[in-house]
Amino acid sequence: MNDLEQRTSDFAISVRWFIKSLPQTLANYEDVRQLIKSSGSLCANYIESNEALSKRDRMMRLKISRKEAKETTFWISTILKSNDLSSAVTQSGELLFKEASELRNILSAIIIKTQTKDKS
Repeated sequence: MNDLEQRTSDFAISVRWFIKSLPQTLANYEDVRQLIKSSGSLCANYIESNEALSKRDRMMRLKISRKEAKETTFWISTILKSNDLSSAVTQSGELLFKEASELRNILSAIIIKTQTKDKS
């Protein structure tokens, strides 16, 4: 497992730990379901991009992973804004938001670099 695979996996697991600290409301139930899916998909698609059958498949998986990172930031933000959370839980959510944003930036850089390299 490469460093970014490990980082995305650790992120998906951290999201699941964060979720355990949230109030159990109907709104949170629905938002959390989406957050679990997007954070897991971010990781799974990145791992699949490294096992891609073609350059096109790799690029598609990278773009899906980046899209899921962006969606993950949306769900974290929504949860943080729609709950009255303790400062510790809020801080944990903010760190996850930052990590998802950083992962998205890293994936964007990989996509741009790959596209530039493929055009050469």
